[in-house]
Amino acid sequence: MSVASRINPRSEAFARNAEHFANLLATLHERMAWAMRGGGDKLMQRHIERGKLPVRQRIDLLLDVGSPFLEIAPLAAWGLYDNEVPAAGIVAGIGLVEGVHCMIIANDATVKGGSFFRETVRKHVRAQDIALQNRLPCLYLVDCGGAYLPEQDQVFPDWGHFGTTFYNQCRMSAEGLPQLSAVFGGCTAGGAYIPALSDEAIIVQGTGRIHLGGPPIVKAAINEVVDGETLGGAAMHTRVSGVTDYLATDEKQALAKLRQIVRHLNMPWTPAVPARASLPPRFDPGEIGGIVGGNLKQPYDVREVLIRLVDDSELQEFKPEYGTTLVCAMAHLHGQPVGILANNGVLFSDSSVKGAHFIELCNQRNIPLLFLQNITGFMVGTEAERGGIAKHSAKLVYAMSTARVPRLTVLIGGSYGAGNYGMCGRGFAPNFLFAWPNSRIATMSPEVATTVLTELRKSSLKGVGAEAERVELARQTTEQFTRQSDPYYATARLWDDGIIEPSQTRDVLGLCLQLLAQGIPRVTGPSPVFRM
Repeated sequence: MSVASRINPRSEAFARNAEHFANLLATLHERMAWAMRGGGDKLMQRHIERGKLPVRQRIDLLLDVGSPFLEIAPLAAWGLYDNEVPAAGIVAGIGLVEGVHCMIIANDATVKGGSFFRETVRKHVRAQDIALQNRLPCLYLVDCGGAYLPEQDQVFPDWGHFGTTFYNQCRMSAEGLPQLSAVFGGCTAGGAYIPALSDEAIIVQGTGRIHLGGPPIVKAAINEVVDGETLGGAAMHTRVSGVTDYLATDEKQALAKLRQIVRHLNMPWTPAVPARASLPPRFDPGEIGGIVGGNLKQPYDVREVLIRLVDDSELQEFKPEYGTTLVCAMAHLHGQPVGILANNGVLFSDSSVKGAHFIELCNQRNIPLLFLQNITGFMVGTEAERGGIAKHSAKLVYAMSTARVPRLTVLIGGSYGAGNYGMCGRGFAPNFLFAWPNSRIATMSPEVATTVLTELRKSSLKGVGAEAERVELARQTTEQFTRQSDPYYATARLWDDGIIEPSQTRDVLGLCLQLLAQGIPRVTGPSPVFRM
């Protein structure tokens, strides 16, 4: 049934919240502009003068006209390296090419020559993980200087570093997921393996180069003096070495060729047909900021958010009178079915058991799960412990972890402690995880952390100067937890797949659900519901 709203958009409280959230969105827009500017005007102009297109223009030409592009982690590396590595030097996301959903991974050579930093590798690997999980071809737009050598210990030796990207390419190709490359610039050292390990590779004449060791390395290793074009130019690799399969005269021709290859992939997919017609919400998603505001201590009914996200504002709420701090509801989003678990307060034993029961229902019915996190954690205290909160919270964690249906997570407020775990945080591998600009994530809030640490230290802080030391400890703890729980701190380190606006959430989740519906087979085998 459609749910009525109790929100008054003309109220003073709504106006205050809306103004506060508008400031959060202004900050998000400003930082997104940083991510999209690449290496800056000077380096971008030099890039263009070399006959090369900006990385986002390459993607636009590759995608089907008018189709959406779901970008992954655009604010990676924000606040790191003196903000000199916008978007971690790589653009990644899902888009339609010749009607086929593809993962596109594109180096931005205006950012440190397209070199790989720690966050660049994490973003590249995350994009490949999404492609593997959702059975997507990978299209690599290569303009890569290899590992950023001053950071070599962070990008080279370990699992999840540069070598893992090549391992993933091999594994995906072996599983029938096409790996295709177009080379637009120099691909040196590890960068050379991206096209070399691809099923098919295109290279642009005049700018594209591939060599395991560039001219300086060749001279140092074997004292041979050779220019870059002779060593690894487009004509040589297409006509002599056979490393690349197609020679393009310019970038637009290379992108057209890449589209042609995708057209003939013969991918065994059919477009996902929505379960029913998509109907817009009856209430304006643009009002969400006025409901939520920026103060995480300010309570609100999460149903007011839900009816501004789901089709026709219709919710089939499960156990509405029981375990009321967790709202569980069946709904449709852009025509696709979804089971929603949304926090409406701290998780008690009854809400935990209710959530576990609801997850099993969705699992049985093959309905994807959507977790909306705004959670301080599970209830603590003598009464809660005697009531078995550890056991009952574990049931929710277990049901969520073993669910065989796709899982999506959005941080719409606080994400603290074990509440992050029970509500499918990053550590539990949701298919996608996004955050709102008002969100926070940490083991606990700055206020709680400060109280806990100062109480723990109280017994050892004695004598002259003890009070000053306690005040300084409180200040340092508050500063640390405030800084580290900031959503930009999180997204810079790829703890999520991107910060999105509340008004964009419906469409972002709709794209994800459509992708999941066509790429993941139905659950098979027994899936009983255990009423815990």
